[in-house]
Amino acid sequence: MAMSQSQVVVVGGGPVGLGLAIELGQREISTVVIEKEASLHEIPKGQNLTQRTMEHFRSWEVESRIRAARVMPPGYPAAGINAYGNLMSQYAHPWFRRSKVGQYYFDANERLPQYSTEAVLQERLGDLPAVTHLRGTEARTIRQDDTKVVVSTDAGEFEADYLVGCDGSRSIVREESGIAEERSKHERKMVLLVFRSRRLHALLEERFGEAAFFNVLHPDLEGYWRFLGRVDVGEGWFFHAPVPPDATVESLDYQALLSATVGADFEVDLDYIGFWDLRIAVAETYQSDRVFIAGDAAHSHPPYGGYGINTGLEDARNLGWKLAAEFQGWGGSKLLESYTGERRPVFVSTARDFIEKFIEEDREFIENHNPDLDRADFDAAWEQRRADSNAGVSGFAPHYEGSPLVDGPPGGSSSAVGSHVFAAQPGHHLAPSSIASSPDLFGALGAGFSLIASNTAGAGVDLFRKSAQELGIPLAIVRSDVDGELAGYGTDLILVRPDHFISWVDDGSSFETREVLTKSTG
Repeated sequence: MAMSQSQVVVVGGGPVGLGLAIELGQREISTVVIEKEASLHEIPKGQNLTQRTMEHFRSWEVESRIRAARVMPPGYPAAGINAYGNLMSQYAHPWFRRSKVGQYYFDANERLPQYSTEAVLQERLGDLPAVTHLRGTEARTIRQDDTKVVVSTDAGEFEADYLVGCDGSRSIVREESGIAEERSKHERKMVLLVFRSRRLHALLEERFGEAAFFNVLHPDLEGYWRFLGRVDVGEGWFFHAPVPPDATVESLDYQALLSATVGADFEVDLDYIGFWDLRIAVAETYQSDRVFIAGDAAHSHPPYGGYGINTGLEDARNLGWKLAAEFQGWGGSKLLESYTGERRPVFVSTARDFIEKFIEEDREFIENHNPDLDRADFDAAWEQRRADSNAGVSGFAPHYEGSPLVDGPPGGSSSAVGSHVFAAQPGHHLAPSSIASSPDLFGALGAGFSLIASNTAGAGVDLFRKSAQELGIPLAIVRSDVDGELAGYGTDLILVRPDHFISWVDDGSSFETREVLTKSTG
């Protein structure tokens, strides 16, 4: 087979690789996606899709297809239950309701199995002439020089200007590129069960009504969860739990484990049983010259809180526009290296301030409170957990305040910890607003940079337009002609990046539009 040439090769055709290919393909960047599996794995995972992820899907023109592909009934809440001991105990409360922050995003959250998401994204690739999608092709080795990168596969060699590894936590791309990983102390053997049970559906619907997933905190598990989730409404389920290191398919009494988790006996039709390693790891860098990594190849963690697929898709969105800017000639010399600088601190914070914090707080809770020893103390502590049950949603607001590409606060640092506000803040996600001239503000934003301007913005709009033309930077102008319409944003001018993060706002001080744009593009 002759060597294939493209601008970008993506190794790994899961949701992150497919999302990146769509981002690039929509920008007419020639892209080849190499996926070793010949068909989709119908193992439910990555089901919780946040409001922010649905914004990506809207940008990639698949939002309506994603919603049509859901297996849960329309309107069924993507919300969970947290319980102590088992699901029939008196200690259970609603947990992690993402709808609590819905007003700060342009789209509602969604829930469907990852294989359904992948099927929609694959279909979208077929609409994009710039993208070639190869299934059943396995990457083996990678080599690069100053001008190109080449990946050797069982179907021949593929050459590109850049290569992105979206090939999972055991990434060949990461290993071949010599990128080291940092691992945390959290390592456990976990079981994954996929099964059907109408009786379980009836039990939990009677107990909790509409809920999609269930976490059980057990005193024997040192803060780790038994995690049960719906695949559909009626009979489909998946289940994760820590198991002994020597557990095997033959030795594990999965029926007893499920009954102990629920607190009741019920019949199970098992579809799948397998094991996986719980670990939290982050690559030391997300780039090695012409090679990048994204998704689980760059960072991996247990499915606590639904951060995995959503964090990976944000990687794809961040890197995609930067690669396109490089090819289109308006990306600065520091733009591509900003990918690691922006995305890695966000994941480090996600792991430290959310995932590990969940585990450590639950471990401390179990160690300090026991209903069999002091019921009053336990009741008070559990009530406090109930009150704090949505803290992980409201406090998770990734931002790039420390990025050299944004006009962030002095000494600011990028993090996953933030607050949801409508005010426009450099480094933060743009929240929705209604503008009379553009009632669909999201749709009015350009594929490149966008400048949102009030009717009192004055000459600044014309100066930005002129500077953008001189620099070759694509810039859409979104004007408001109604007095005070942008008051909720707290500024008259907002410069929005292609990934809908804010790079600059007019704070009343003097500014030079050319400097603002060159900083924002690296």
